[in-house]
Amino acid sequence: MSVVKEFREFVTRGNVADMAVGIIIGAAFGKIVTSLVNDIIMPPIGVLIGGVDFKDLSITLADAILAPDGAVTKAAVTLNYGNFVQTMFDFLITAFAIFMLIKVMNKLRKPKAAPVKEEVKAEPVPTKEEILLTEIRDLLKNK
Repeated sequence: MSVVKEFREFVTRGNVADMAVGIIIGAAFGKIVTSLVNDIIMPPIGVLIGGVDFKDLSITLADAILAPDGAVTKAAVTLNYGNFVQTMFDFLITAFAIFMLIKVMNKLRKPKAAPVKEEVKAEPVPTKEEILLTEIRDLLKNK
């Protein structure tokens, strides 16, 4: 089998096509979630904590070095934890949305279980000895 033919069979399988669609939709969904977090969720939170933009939150580890004319010769070293907070919100919203999507898909995919029929248990058949003892007991009662 030639490599081209084998590759064509691989690409035309349903699993590969499904995966490609999932990746494309996932990338678009990621952009939607990022916009939701950046444009809808974070501004009100920033207003609540005093008008702070999360992207601007950082800790300066080393100050910038300036030349005598005021030009920056070496940029400041900062720890940008605001971007991290923003990214965490993106992740949590994306993870929750995917969780809910998988939950719905599992509910739709899972076939409804057929009602379980209860087995009717027959009374055990007495042995010959039990039958004989029962007859003896009944004869003794009647005397």
